[in-house]
Amino acid sequence: MSLIRDELKKRFFDLCLQNNLLEEYIDIYANTLTSEEAIGNPEDKDFPLLKGKERLMQAEFRGSPGQAFTDQFGNFKGTLGEILSMPLNNNYRRAVFTATLNAVTRSLGVVKGTLHCRDKEPGKCAVEMVKHIKQNFGTVKITQVGFQPVIAREIASLFPLRLLDLDTDNIGTKKSGVVAEGPDKTDEALKWADVLLVTGTTLVNDSIGLFLTEKPVIFYGTTIAGAAYLMGWNRFCPKSL
Repeated sequence: MSLIRDELKKRFFDLCLQNNLLEEYIDIYANTLTSEEAIGNPEDKDFPLLKGKERLMQAEFRGSPGQAFTDQFGNFKGTLGEILSMPLNNNYRRAVFTATLNAVTRSLGVVKGTLHCRDKEPGKCAVEMVKHIKQNFGTVKITQVGFQPVIAREIASLFPLRLLDLDTDNIGTKKSGVVAEGPDKTDEALKWADVLLVTGTTLVNDSIGLFLTEKPVIFYGTTIAGAAYLMGWNRFCPKSL
C-alpha cells in the first residue's frame, strides 16, 4: 500500500509545485460533519454516516470544499507543505490528506464532485450506477467493497453480487438478499467477480491496493475524487456536488 501512497503524494506535490502553492502559507481546516450536514435525509437509514460509525471530514481551500469518509476524525490546521510531509500512518492523517487533496484539486478546476450527495440523490445515483455497469460491462458478476445500501439494493436486483464490508455489525447479515462478508473472504470474492465496485474510503483505510488488480474497478464516492484524477482510476459518482 505504501507504494500507492508514495506515488499519490508525489503527484499531489508536483501539482502543488506546478501551481506555485508550496511556498504559500495556507490554512486548511478539516471539520467533522454531522450526518445531517453531510447527507441530509436520505430514504435509506442504513448509511454508515447515519449509523454514527463514520463521518465526513471537510477541508476548505480558497473557498473550495473537499471531503473524506473516515472512522478516525478530528480537526486540523496547517500548511499544504505540512500536510504533504506528514506520515500517512493512520486513518485520521490519511483523511486529512485526502480531504485536502480533494479541496485543492477542486479549487484548481481539475476535479468536480467533492461533496456527498444529499436527500434522495443517493437513490438516483444507484439507478445510474446500474445503467453505467450494464452499458459498459453487460451482465457481470460484481463484488462491492464497502456497504452502500441503495447501490447494493439496485445491483442485487439485476446482477450476481457479493458484498465485502469491515463493519462487524454488517458481516454475516443479509443486505438486499446478499450476506455481507468480512475481510477474510476478500481473495475469494475478488477471484469470483468480473467487476469490482469499490468505495473510495479504501484510500483512507489503506486497503486500496488489494483491489487494484487486473479486474476492472469502478470507484465510487467523494473521498477518492482527487486521487482518481491524479492516478487515472475509474470513478463514477454522478450525483456528488
